[in-house]
Amino acid sequence: MFIDTIVVLVKAGDGGNGCMSFRREKHVPLGGPNGGDGGKGGDVIFCADNNLSTLLDFYYRPRLVAGKGEHGRGKLQTGANGGDLLVRVPTGTVVRSIPAGEILCDLTADGQRFVAARGGVGGLGNARFKSPTNRAPRTATRGGAGEEATLRLELKTIADAGLVGLPNAGKSTLISKISAARPKIAAYPFTTREPHLGLVRVGDDRSFVVADIPGLMEGAHRNVGLGHEFLRHIERTRVLLFVLDMAAVDGHDPVAALATLERELALHQPAMLEKKKIIAANKMDLPGADERLRALRAARGDCRGAIHPISALTGKGVRGLVAALAGLLCAAEGPPGGPGGRRPPTPAARPPRIAGRRDRPS
Repeated sequence: MFIDTIVVLVKAGDGGNGCMSFRREKHVPLGGPNGGDGGKGGDVIFCADNNLSTLLDFYYRPRLVAGKGEHGRGKLQTGANGGDLLVRVPTGTVVRSIPAGEILCDLTADGQRFVAARGGVGGLGNARFKSPTNRAPRTATRGGAGEEATLRLELKTIADAGLVGLPNAGKSTLISKISAARPKIAAYPFTTREPHLGLVRVGDDRSFVVADIPGLMEGAHRNVGLGHEFLRHIERTRVLLFVLDMAAVDGHDPVAALATLERELALHQPAMLEKKKIIAANKMDLPGADERLRALRAARGDCRGAIHPISALTGKGVRGLVAALAGLLCAAEGPPGGPGGRRPPTPAARPPRIAGRRDRPS
């Protein structure tokens, strides 16, 4: 089960209480105060991990509680600090406060950490309060309470390019051709119900990551269809790859379909249309596709991205599309991969796994 948003309760550990104690030994009169301090409570720390791809673990464990500090003891013994709770989350997780919705942290790098709740300080033992005028203090303080908060975790997939298209446009078939990802492919809309990542290799020393999200439809920004749940997964991409059904199998004219996709992206986040884009005119092996391609080129003569006729099913034109996409990524600037695309991942820093992703080369 793929979960990309969830609410959790974080509770740092309370600090231990200080101890009130006096030294009592045989033949040692007037033993002074020897109560130790309490230990500090543990912190709740989020840590980004490239090997994770879903927030499913928090569905079964919505309460994250760190260890409490131990109380102080006699003989000036300080209580042990409570253990920190290190919580691993997928790279690309955004931590928001509730109910304000303020972004507290955006974990975009593997190993990046964020202290979500700090543990309480330990209390002071009575040995801390002795003085020449107060040789037998009977004062000790209680440990401080650990921080507590309700947070929302949102996962935004980190990829270089994002596939965008109406349902049944052929996005899953395309990503299965250019990478080792194996999403479900069927001849009905909304076959893809969760994001998929695929690693595309260009030559021997370059690669980039492509994200396939469920198909969008008109009104997606208003919770229509499935795409509204996953629009956030293409916010981080540097290039958008629009996949159009040139055969109009479901009755969607390619020109109108492209306009619908651009409008839904703009309504979700206006900055989305500022990304570099490229258009894949898919299903060119079916009747009527050539005529619709001419109409599309005439209508989009001012399009910033080139229109590439392909057939994801037969593989025709796919290699040229990948080369054009790699060149566009090389020219694009900004996170996550930087100019020039990505090199093959190493075991210490591999792209996050999503359902259907495999590590073997395509």
